[in-house]
Amino acid sequence: MPYDPHPPAVKPYIPASAHLPELTWRALIMGTVLGMVFGASSLYLVLKVGLTVSASIPVAVIAITLFGLAKKMGGRESTILENSITQTAGSAGESLAFGLGCTMPAIMILGFDLEISRVMLVGVLGGLLGILMMIPMRRTMIVDQHRELKYPEGTACAEVLKAAATETSREAAGEVRDADSDEARDARRRAFIIFGGFGLGLLYKVMNISLKLWKDTVNFIFDAPLKSGSAGAEISPELLGVGYIIGPRIAMIMAGGGVLSYLLLIPMIKFFGDALTVPVAPGTMLIRDMSPDDVRSAYVLYIGAGAVAAGGLISLVRSLPTIWHGLKGGLAGIGKSSNVDTSLRTEQDMPLKWVVIGCLAIIAVITFATPLHMNVLGALLILVFGFLFSTVSSRLTGEVGSSSNPISGMAVATLLFTCLIFLVMGWTGGRYYVTALSVGAIVCIAASNAGTTSQDLKTGFLVGSTPKLQQYAILAGALASALILGPILLKLNDAGTVYVPAAQVAPHIRTDASKLTESAQLQGPQAASDHATYKVWQKTDTVGGPAGKYLVRADGSLAWLVDPGINGQYHTRPDGTEVKKFDAPKAVLMSYIIKGILDHQLPWTLVLFGVMVAVVLEMSGVASLAFTVGVYLPLVSTLPIAIGGIIRWMVDRRNSGLPQYQGLNEDELQAAGDRSSGTLLASGYIAGGALAGIIIAITAGVMTGFDDAMNRWAEAANPFFAGASADLLSILPYAAICVLLYVVGREKAR
Repeated sequence: MPYDPHPPAVKPYIPASAHLPELTWRALIMGTVLGMVFGASSLYLVLKVGLTVSASIPVAVIAITLFGLAKKMGGRESTILENSITQTAGSAGESLAFGLGCTMPAIMILGFDLEISRVMLVGVLGGLLGILMMIPMRRTMIVDQHRELKYPEGTACAEVLKAAATETSREAAGEVRDADSDEARDARRRAFIIFGGFGLGLLYKVMNISLKLWKDTVNFIFDAPLKSGSAGAEISPELLGVGYIIGPRIAMIMAGGGVLSYLLLIPMIKFFGDALTVPVAPGTMLIRDMSPDDVRSAYVLYIGAGAVAAGGLISLVRSLPTIWHGLKGGLAGIGKSSNVDTSLRTEQDMPLKWVVIGCLAIIAVITFATPLHMNVLGALLILVFGFLFSTVSSRLTGEVGSSSNPISGMAVATLLFTCLIFLVMGWTGGRYYVTALSVGAIVCIAASNAGTTSQDLKTGFLVGSTPKLQQYAILAGALASALILGPILLKLNDAGTVYVPAAQVAPHIRTDASKLTESAQLQGPQAASDHATYKVWQKTDTVGGPAGKYLVRADGSLAWLVDPGINGQYHTRPDGTEVKKFDAPKAVLMSYIIKGILDHQLPWTLVLFGVMVAVVLEMSGVASLAFTVGVYLPLVSTLPIAIGGIIRWMVDRRNSGLPQYQGLNEDELQAAGDRSSGTLLASGYIAGGALAGIIIAITAGVMTGFDDAMNRWAEAANPFFAGASADLLSILPYAAICVLLYVVGREKAR
């Protein structure tokens, strides 16, 4: 759709002429605290499975509930604009957590320490940079392309806020109604659906993950003729809700990419590789001995990374006219007096001169911050890639939603180009690992926060918020979350760190302790049994023992191998205690790319295979990005999104035959579906499932004894969790919430 400088006006819920309490201290503080909580939960989940779900809707639901409780206790009634500010400030934590969890653990995987100063700097600088870079794009992305860029989760969040609007807000919106009017009953019904979905999603996820009542992922592996092909789904309410909201087209395209990976590429690799008697690089095992997941990790992930990078770049090229118009419109405000502003409240952005000054200040800090090991070229790459991918991220969030936005793919593209430039410059080897990863991490976080910011501004656009106040709120929320997520990341790593006796893994190695400058003590649970201070040695080769971080005694003998909690290899401590490790799948990919290029080890053939997947789709007239995201993500993540999309198609097809829908065009039918009861229930599913992540993080990450006990019980006595029929039985509770979504989405004839 071409850029339209004069689109049809959209009437916000609260008109621009109304002035309600908005950026209040209680709204900002509540949003900031909720952002920290959801950031911690999201960080745990991204380290475990590499995925998160947007926090905007759950934060909005919690804000509405807490403000409602405060009113019952004698406090002031909240306004819809205050609730919007709370969800805006609270959404920053999740997007920051995703960016940090995808990138910073790669530091340890590459053999360096995860320093608190480095993590906090990357979080703060990347988070603020992404928000500032998105602000000049607001009018183009949010207003001018309102009908093209749906921002499905932002639109759903607006529906949540409107359904729970208080009396003060309804009066400002011109919705004065009696308590017994049809409109009032409808509002109560919609609120009941949202909060009912929220409670059901929360209860389902806790029973599923924390109480182990049934499996959270079902998977079926096929034999010949599709040997090693597989189909599975993470049967979670939040992914089901996301699929319903984004609709059948995008949901099915994404799942199509997963089908290509799991039912074509993996079986094809097994078919041609089963007879080989030597491993095929970059794999280290014989293909016949590989599981489907091993094949994906060794080969298909690189294909997916190349596909996502190519799809993102093609999308970027297509967006250049839009980017230009948006940039041109934004830059037109430079030089105008800030004291003369005749625009409406709903058209006020943060002054562009402060945006420019803020971006330049951030780039200056990036350039000279010692923990980042940055140089001028690296800072310049951050400026260029940060702007480009922040824009792409904002647009993709409008097309496929925040939860399906391939931020990690953009980080992959950034790392590919950065490392290639470093390679041309002759900057190879370990000393440039941190520089390249710092570039990728800051760009990843900036792109993630830019997408979240645009989604929040879409919500504000629909409910009638003041953009500049939302921008101030998310800047505050991002800063607070960035300061707390670094220490949490380190604590999660310490909790899973295993100190392996060096005599067990490297019995005959010694080193010159006098040449080692860094000292350290044991951290985490094992620290109670050893209070000594050791020298730190980073072993980079595998001669005589594994590479990694060792603690060395004064005489040069090795005491401990430090196996990190994130992506570590040892799951048992010397006393026999089992340890839960974090796989950090996205961070592993980042480390592969950096080490692969700078050490000349990247399998370019596989990457180019992925590029060609995107090219073939574009030549066939299919927009490639959503499909290539599906190639990169596991099918268990995209298939439940497709199931939600199919339910949406069934509901919309049935509802389109009702009398009240006759005579509507396609866009009007789509808009009606976005306001339907099914969308409200799906929003509740997303909210409840995401909030359950906090409880899951507590039971699995802190209450390890409880989690182990539930695992033992489920393995021994629960046929829904273990046994030959566990996969089929686990589908039953999932089918129940699918059927409920379909039933609630069906409307009555009027």
